Parts: sequence; C-alpha cells; structure tokens
Amino acid sequence: MMTNKENQGKKIYDKASKKWYAVSDEIYKAHDRYCNTIRKRMQYRKQCCCPKGKWWLCDAQCLDCEFYIAPSVSLDEPVILDDGSSDSTLGDYVTDPNALTEKIVADRDLLLFLFARLKEIDPDAEKIMQIWKNHPAGISNRKIAKMLGRSQRTFADEMKRFREKYRHYLDN
Repeated sequence: MMTNKENQGKKIYDKASKKWYAVSDEIYKAHDRYCNTIRKRMQYRKQCCCPKGKWWLCDAQCLDCEFYIAPSVSLDEPVILDDGSSDSTLGDYVTDPNALTEKIVADRDLLLFLFARLKEIDPDAEKIMQIWKNHPAGISNRKIAKMLGRSQRTFADEMKRFREKYRHYLDN
C-alpha cells in the first residue's frame, strides 16, 4: 500500500469522468511516456496545438481532443496504386466545385459575341464597353447617356432592344 508521501504528484486526469486518479509511479511513467510520444508525433505533423500548460489533459485520444487540427488534403497529392505506381493525382478524381474551364471559355465567347453585336448596332460601342469596364459595380443608362452626350430615353430604348434581342443567349 502506498503512503500519501509516495503518491504525491502521481495523478492522472481522466477527461471522460473529469476526475483525477492516483496511480503508482510505474503506471504514471508509462502513461506519461505514451501520451508524450503521441502528442509530439502529432505536433510534428502539425495536427496538435496543445499548449504546454495543458499537457496534463493529453490522453493520446487525438481525434476527440479540443487541440486536434484535422489534416488538409491536397488535390495535387499522387494516388498510389496497388502495384506502387502513381500516374494520377486526387485532382483527377475529385470534381472542383468552382467553374469549369469549359464554362469560363463559353462565357468569354458569349461576351465577345455580344460585344461584336453591340459594335454592329452602335457606333459608340467601344466607349460604352469602356464605361462598363470602369464601373464594375454597375452604372445607370442615364449616366452612360450623359457621358456619351445622348438623350437618356433614346439610349435606354436602344439598350432595352439589345437586351431583349439577345436575352435568350443568357438564359441558356
């Protein structure tokens, strides 16, 4: 049986029960060595951010720990096949939620087509496009007409007809 003096400082904290348990020196050393090994390994991998003052909380159950940092997976990592070879990456198998290259190219082609049609209809098309480019948040037809020195009503009607004529391209 251990006396109080022998057992002093040999306690292990159990996070599940939120209690301290008095243990023998051998058990304490084995538990401490095991937890330190796991914690250091996880810190080396950048998956543990446990501060020094909280090491007593470490029970080597990293996935349930508040200081656990989940690893991020890169789509550029090679996929290792059963035979040990690797000729592809995760990016080849995982779809990107962002716009596809084909969609970006199609949108660009549509924009160029619409600009070409605008140039056929309006002699000031280059100026209009430059005004739109200079005001990405948007600009009213009234302000554009004023910049071009045109009647606001005439310019607004022309833009309305243009939008109505080519709206079906945007809906597809």
